[in-house]
Amino acid sequence: MTTPAPQVDLPWWQKYLARGVGCGGGIIAMGLGVFNCLTITPMCIVAGIWQMLAAFIVISAEAPCCCMFIDFVQQYSTWVEGRQHWQKAAFYIILALPAVIMCPGLATIFGSGLIFLCGVLYGMMALGKKGSREDMIAAAQQNTGPANSQSAILVDDPEAWRST
Repeated sequence: MTTPAPQVDLPWWQKYLARGVGCGGGIIAMGLGVFNCLTITPMCIVAGIWQMLAAFIVISAEAPCCCMFIDFVQQYSTWVEGRQHWQKAAFYIILALPAVIMCPGLATIFGSGLIFLCGVLYGMMALGKKGSREDMIAAAQQNTGPANSQSAILVDDPEAWRST
């Protein structure tokens, strides 16, 4: 078994929000995938099957208690929990795109959009906590260019552009 990846100091609500969107969005995406399969367009049927498969993958990773009757889900969930946040984000975002590309309907966009949103939330968690105000000011002061650059001359003397 792998140990969970070291987490950055994140707010508790952000972790539960990503899991909640993954679980709830997966359930909604699975229902909308079934709805997508009730058509005569072959690409929309394939997109609905893909969306249901993606929803099952997300649900089994985020809420393994929903799939406890399947043997490998607990091992899979533990393995996914050990991944870095950016890896989960990239996986969920890539997993959500094919259904929308195959059949860009309202049900597909909404269902896969919730899986995509879960990936975006994990991506935000991967970026980490925002720096303090003092850190931002110090970083901005370090990035200022030389005072004699062309842009500084134009800002200091608006009439300088006529002489060049």
